[in-house]
Amino acid sequence: MTDLAAVRDASKARKAALLAELQAEGGSTRSIKSLLQALAQHADDTLKQLWVRAGLPAGVALVAVGGFGRGELFPHSDVDVLLLMPDGIHCDADTSLQQRVENFIGSCWDTGLEIGSSVRTLEECLAHAASDVTVQTSLLEARLVTGSRKLFTSFQARFRAQMEPRAFFVAKTLEMRQRHNKFENTPYALEPNCKESPGGLRDLQVILWVANAAGFGRSWDELARNGLATAFEARQIKRNEALLSMIRARLHVVAGRREDRLVFDLQNAVAESFGYSATMRTDGRLVARASERLMKRYYWAAKAVAQLNQILLLNIEERLNPASSEARPVNERFFEKAGMIEVASDDLYIKQPQAILETFLLYQSTPGIKGLSARTLRALYNARKVMDANFRNDPENHKTFRAMLMQPRGITHALRLMNQTSILGRYLWVFRRIVGQMQHDLFHVYTVDQHILMVLRNVRRFFIAEHAHEYPFCSQLAAGWDKPFILYTAALFHDIAKGRGGDHSDLGAREVRRFCRQHAIDDDDCKLIEFLVREHLAMSRVAQKEDLGEPKVIQAFAARVGNERYLTALYLLTVADIRGTSPKVWNAWKGKLLEDLYRYTLRALGGGSPDPNADIEARKREALVQLQLFALPFEAHKKLWDTLDVGYFMRHDANDIAWHTRHLSRHVGSAKVIVRARLSPVGEGLQLVVYTPDQPDLFARICGFFDQAGFSILDAKIHTATNGYALDTFQVVTAMMPDHYRELCSMAESELAATIAAAGPLPPPSRGRVSRRVKSFPIPPRVDLRPDEKAQRWLLSVSASDRVGLLYSIARVLANHKLNLQLAKVTTLGERVEDIFLIDGPELQQNKRQLQIETELLEAIAS
Repeated sequence: MTDLAAVRDASKARKAALLAELQAEGGSTRSIKSLLQALAQHADDTLKQLWVRAGLPAGVALVAVGGFGRGELFPHSDVDVLLLMPDGIHCDADTSLQQRVENFIGSCWDTGLEIGSSVRTLEECLAHAASDVTVQTSLLEARLVTGSRKLFTSFQARFRAQMEPRAFFVAKTLEMRQRHNKFENTPYALEPNCKESPGGLRDLQVILWVANAAGFGRSWDELARNGLATAFEARQIKRNEALLSMIRARLHVVAGRREDRLVFDLQNAVAESFGYSATMRTDGRLVARASERLMKRYYWAAKAVAQLNQILLLNIEERLNPASSEARPVNERFFEKAGMIEVASDDLYIKQPQAILETFLLYQSTPGIKGLSARTLRALYNARKVMDANFRNDPENHKTFRAMLMQPRGITHALRLMNQTSILGRYLWVFRRIVGQMQHDLFHVYTVDQHILMVLRNVRRFFIAEHAHEYPFCSQLAAGWDKPFILYTAALFHDIAKGRGGDHSDLGAREVRRFCRQHAIDDDDCKLIEFLVREHLAMSRVAQKEDLGEPKVIQAFAARVGNERYLTALYLLTVADIRGTSPKVWNAWKGKLLEDLYRYTLRALGGGSPDPNADIEARKREALVQLQLFALPFEAHKKLWDTLDVGYFMRHDANDIAWHTRHLSRHVGSAKVIVRARLSPVGEGLQLVVYTPDQPDLFARICGFFDQAGFSILDAKIHTATNGYALDTFQVVTAMMPDHYRELCSMAESELAATIAAAGPLPPPSRGRVSRRVKSFPIPPRVDLRPDEKAQRWLLSVSASDRVGLLYSIARVLANHKLNLQLAKVTTLGERVEDIFLIDGPELQQNKRQLQIETELLEAIAS
């Protein structure tokens, strides 16, 4: 019998030789795949020796699963194995077999193998795989190490037979999205996980998993041969995969354990293992640390992986769902297909480079567009070389980019997508310099480019009613601001000159001045933008470091900003900037200091009490004028209005506010369910308002009533007052709309109130009939669940084909999981619905529950 100590010594010596070979490679990534395969083969050889030593029966198989099943092993990764038993043989019923299995597993640990083991019969494996997508994924790449080939072949055949590629694709993409949410949906965290973060190795594994499950190929070359990737894309993937694999392997060696996070403590050591060193100026000043040089290379690789992941997954999804969607022409260069922008020809951008920026303008301005198709993403990826100096200096491109900044919606999504596809840095060459640039301080947790886009997002959210609950005072100020593009441009340039040496605020002001002149922005607007970039740190510094009770401090700051317009813009940019550094940096105290400085400075400027929300105040005044026609008592509105926040007044016009006030003001605090209906002011269907103490399943009960009564919901505005009452407004239509609508209003008021008041389980949803158009050209259902800014509530986005009862199906899932609805925005675009819900609830804090909720929602909205 083989001596265990001899096996252990030989195993450790062989592994040490392989790791020495890894460290000797320097910065080269050419041989990393063969080294990982050699580590796996070494583990195979050791396992085979221990298998023979354990004397396990001939009918049992030792199977490599998980990452080890791919035939590659990182230095300190687990050696995941399955001891596969024939059906009818159970260790717990055979003492001798159980002892042999335990001896085998114990000997693996004694030899130094970091083993992860399971013991299952074939039937147990299949049952676990059918109920758990993680097990299914692990078994997908199963590989026989030793033992019964007949048993293993039987397992593979039965496992493949029960595989459902479409369901597996949906499960893995939902799982990937959840994982991306965990990492803030960015590859640019300063301490990224090179395996799990967006753009990491896991994103490449997901592609191969879903392709393998569908029979499209098990390697990048096979995917290229099957038309799912181009030869160029396959080369790019292999090159970036090699770099990420080398980084992960070196990280394991440097840490001396399994460590996939590029934490600050290890970055420099890993960089030095690649041969990087700090670069210095001739005067001895530091230009870049070794770690910064490595991380820049990592970020560029992760960015490329993220792009290629999106392209290939979209290709696989189209191959799995071959039913073609109708392509609707947008213009002569683009089509809209299943909510995606598609180029009319693969060489569009090569022949017409101006169409590149037009793509993102259409993405912003075309209702219902959710993204770019795989064909468009591929065309952009292959057109990077045409974005040269001539492209950047083209007046037509200047005009298009200026139009993008001035669009009323989509600015954040468009610029993020431009950055993800490497377009933003090629158009704004100054931006390219800060892509993947690290910030070594104690509060920034993003690279410079990601921080800039985060600040831009924060500014944009001030102008969106659904986010008014986050920072109400900022939303009030934004509601009265006339030119949002000024703040967007300032956010885009405020840190753009970081890392050059010198004052980045002054350098950035010069860059933005040049940009404004090049893009024909008015002089007054240009001066304000330049001021914001140059002074973007001033308000934070004064608020946090100077005595706001000292009049001279306030007077000096007032002299610096000059007027109320400049002050308001600077305040909004400052709040957005601080919030964009890290989720942990912003707090209520900092918010109070900034708000106090704003108010004190406004007074010093001679503006008196500000009217930051002129639009909202105008709505209130108009509503009061309408209420006077009904002879309500003096200040009858006050009791209700005192319970309503800025979000309510931003989302309702004066007519709705007056209607609500007239019918609800005398019921504030009453336990009675109040429902009022009227002919819709828009001229179609009915408008209903519901006012009642809030309850978890309220929205579902209301939607269930509309479902049973044959109403289709065109719009829903959900609001929870500060006193805990729900104030919900609905626009509904029905094919049975009679000429005498008063009877229908009366029926809706009484029956809906009774439905809400009644207890009992929610009724099952009806399966509404879909149109022929939807049947012929189905829209892929999509569900997106993300935490909001404070990670206390979640934004749920749903896209699907429209049908009667769809909203109730969604609401019923939310109610079943006891999720509270804070806001709902229901949008119908022809045959498509795009709904957004602001929700919260304990189950959202559990990963498995999140996946379950998303899966149930996908099932509920599928036509």
